[in-house]
Amino acid sequence: MLDLATLAALHEKYREAATLPVAGFSLGPQRFDFETSSYLMGVVNLSADSWYRESVALSTEAAVRRARVLHEQGAAVIDLGAESSLAHAAEVDGSTQESRLIPVVRELAAAGLCVSVETYHVDVATACLKAGAKVLNLTGTMDTARIFREVADHEAGVIICFVQGENVRKVGDLDLGRDPIAALYEFFAHQVEAATDAGVTRIWIDPGLGFYYRNLQDSGARIRHQIQVFLNGFRLRALGWPVCQALPHAFECFEEEVRSAEPFFAVLALLGKTDLLRTHEVAKVRGVLRTLELVRGAEDIVTG
Repeated sequence: MLDLATLAALHEKYREAATLPVAGFSLGPQRFDFETSSYLMGVVNLSADSWYRESVALSTEAAVRRARVLHEQGAAVIDLGAESSLAHAAEVDGSTQESRLIPVVRELAAAGLCVSVETYHVDVATACLKAGAKVLNLTGTMDTARIFREVADHEAGVIICFVQGENVRKVGDLDLGRDPIAALYEFFAHQVEAATDAGVTRIWIDPGLGFYYRNLQDSGARIRHQIQVFLNGFRLRALGWPVCQALPHAFECFEEEVRSAEPFFAVLALLGKTDLLRTHEVAKVRGVLRTLELVRGAEDIVTG
């Protein structure tokens, strides 16, 4: 059982990392100051294979409508995806992804929303950045030099996801050793160096907790891994960049109340100093964020 003693011991062991600052930046009119706030990323899925039904929009009109609602509920970034990351989902070629994404990106960008596009295809990334996307949610490890140059040329930002494989659709077993944060740090240090060398100045790092590795299909192993990364995420602040975390579902635990899972995991992610929360449940998670911000630095919570 997770308890205060466990949290206190973790903080004491890595006390210095918990106080390290991370870079803030602007994307269009949206300013991100991670020293004072955490932010929400709302999800719109343009794939019928996406299992989170509330996030699925199968037309441009439906996608734009959902994105506007999420923005009004408090999402600073809208994340669009045209291919599910589920292992059994159909793969969607680049041209089809573009046909689904570009009309939505253009309309939302014209409305002034900060749009992110999730992809590992260079051509899709380029087309979406040209259409007005401000963030590339990078879910692959191939052709990253070209992708980073495109991000820099468009003065956009990138979310560098940890992927142990060519891309999110080509992963097997996950092997991070006894301390996953050490392995994540090594991966991100290399990727961040490549991105900054290419001229990228706006970066998030994402441990990729929502990806479907074969050896994490057992619910107990997966959830323990997710919680460990959430609570230890602050250790990645040594890289100097904000952390993005995708909030999971834990269907096996929450069952018919699965829509309550993301708000629960948001608490753990925020305790680990996550800077950007990727969620299908913006309104619910916004309530969690507001509550924790209300008591931030309140000494009477501890002293009584």
